[in-house]
Amino acid sequence: MLAGLLLLGGCGGEGNDKPRMQPTLNERVATLAQQQGISGDPSTGRSIPDIASPKAQLGMQLFFSKGLGGDLDSACVSCHHPMLGGGDDLSLSIGVEAVQPDLLGPGRLHLNTGHHYDGGPTVPRNAPSTFNIVFYDDVLFHDGRVESLDKTPGLNGAGGGIRTPDSPFGVADPDAGANLSVAQARFPVTSPEEMRGFVFEAGNSNADLRSHLEQRLRGTDAALTLVTNNWLDEFREGFEQPTANADTLITYSNIAEALAAYQNSQVLISTPWKAYLEGDRLAISDRAKRGALLFYKSVEKGGAGCAGCHSGDFLTDEQFHVVAMPQVGRGKGDGPDGSEDFGRFRETGDADDKYAFRTPHLINVTETGPWGHAGGYTSLEAVIRHHLNPQQAIDNFDFSQLDPAVQVSNMTANTQKALDQLASLRLAGKSQLPDTVLSDEQVDQLLAFLGTLTDPCLKDRNCMAKWIPDNTIADPDGLRLQAQSSL
Repeated sequence: MLAGLLLLGGCGGEGNDKPRMQPTLNERVATLAQQQGISGDPSTGRSIPDIASPKAQLGMQLFFSKGLGGDLDSACVSCHHPMLGGGDDLSLSIGVEAVQPDLLGPGRLHLNTGHHYDGGPTVPRNAPSTFNIVFYDDVLFHDGRVESLDKTPGLNGAGGGIRTPDSPFGVADPDAGANLSVAQARFPVTSPEEMRGFVFEAGNSNADLRSHLEQRLRGTDAALTLVTNNWLDEFREGFEQPTANADTLITYSNIAEALAAYQNSQVLISTPWKAYLEGDRLAISDRAKRGALLFYKSVEKGGAGCAGCHSGDFLTDEQFHVVAMPQVGRGKGDGPDGSEDFGRFRETGDADDKYAFRTPHLINVTETGPWGHAGGYTSLEAVIRHHLNPQQAIDNFDFSQLDPAVQVSNMTANTQKALDQLASLRLAGKSQLPDTVLSDEQVDQLLAFLGTLTDPCLKDRNCMAKWIPDNTIADPDGLRLQAQSSL
């Protein structure tokens, strides 16, 4: 497809004495993309479920049901709504014990009678978008705690075993499932802050909790929690087994498989950048093209070096880097007072991994903020400027851009520790964060390029409707989250 952009740069004629014209802007971008193997399409060669398939439809019903929440007050969609970029439009989430469980995004508050109430958000990390999760091959979650042991490109983690929090580091979890997305779907229900709550199966194992959820959906739990329960019919349809019984069909392995089919169907990659690389030279502006040159060129060649980590068509190396993004929120229980988050170090124990987090992909990045592992920035420009000079960005951090409820009292001290770690790694030659100086115009060019990475479908309710159940789709337990907004 790049051939459509690679035009002859010469002016014609037979002689060698005529000077060649300088490459056009389009030629320069196309050449750079070709050199880096960029097509704009990360879906090539992938197996992607259709949202219309029975299993993905069942997954959508499960994704929107508060029946998977321990206290019946939260669902997967509480923090990952299709109309909120596959996230929740918050720096940090509130899962269980919300004042209004169906109110999503800004205005969602924690009950003042809730566990550990302090007026702020309860989940310690930013909710990553579920969109395009099918393209991850190595790890999921900010700290990579769900990890493919094989890491074969194009397989979404299938093929060689998957490590999860239920297994030791580096050891495959025999119950992980077929791919990273299936493995990931086993864990939000186990988090007290996200979906489990603080009473449901309190003190018991993840296996106990999942078994209880199986019984709930089968209608065999002691409390007969679900007054309305038509899940067996939906599982029979979803797995295309019309005579199977509940014990056979309604297992947590099948729940996770259906949830993963729904999430993996959320492929949103029809971006202007992709259209441009496929030959539509008017799909993006000249400013964005110059931004692409900055993005893909190394610092040594006059660029910003972004593609050193945001590489390939999925725009991530799936590796872990210390960037020292603002550490806001409650923290993960690390450090002297528990308000820190040690990131990848929590999994590996490697000192170089302290404060390192996975490189996020950048497809649809304009719609997936706030940004950073703790959602510390609410503008992409601030994110870019942080990468240029992390110390200066934290020294001059604008606290007013955050929701006033976000916990920030330890932000400066905790983030300084990450900055010190970054400085040490740079000194040792172990950091991939380039030391870059850009003009305001170049920052604007990068922003323009990032704007070309968003699929217009995200902003179109009709286009996104296929991933949102309406009244024509059965509500098996009467607990479907009906999303509301305060805006």
